[in-house]
Amino acid sequence: MKASGIPLEIERKYLIRTPDLSTLKAIPGCVASEIEQTYLPDPAPGVTERIRLRRYPDRIEYTHTVKTRISPVAAREEESEITEGEYRALFSRRDPALQTVVKTRVAFRFGGQVYEVDLYPFWTRVAVLETELPDPAASAPIPPFLSVIREVTGDSAYTNRNLARRIPPEPDI
Repeated sequence: MKASGIPLEIERKYLIRTPDLSTLKAIPGCVASEIEQTYLPDPAPGVTERIRLRRYPDRIEYTHTVKTRISPVAAREEESEITEGEYRALFSRRDPALQTVVKTRVAFRFGGQVYEVDLYPFWTRVAVLETELPDPAASAPIPPFLSVIREVTGDSAYTNRNLARRIPPEPDI
């Protein structure tokens, strides 16, 4: 979906029990990558800017993203691929109050919907599941091989930017 010509990201986010990685990787078309996400100082209130290094088995991608939150479920997202040199230049401007977030992302299709599971090295029992939707009222079925603890859409404690600031304790499950 687009708002004023800028792509609109509409997603639901769930805290889940850490799934078996080999089960996820066995899903046809599954793609796993290692991500390093670094935040730059906020350009304006309600606007975040980040860079991302993403390692796939056969390549490395660098992206620059500016995200403006418009609701707990939706944000305007301007994302562009950048060169390694541009990444390094932007990295030198990183926000010193925030740590780089490192995670393994496993993306797969289920029931025609794309899902992404983010596995963080600081948690062993929980992970975060995200899925993008066509509009805020839409829903997507949770794959039966995943165990949802609770929805965390709109819970700022589970945004990657806030994880870069302070990692919440792993919940007891």
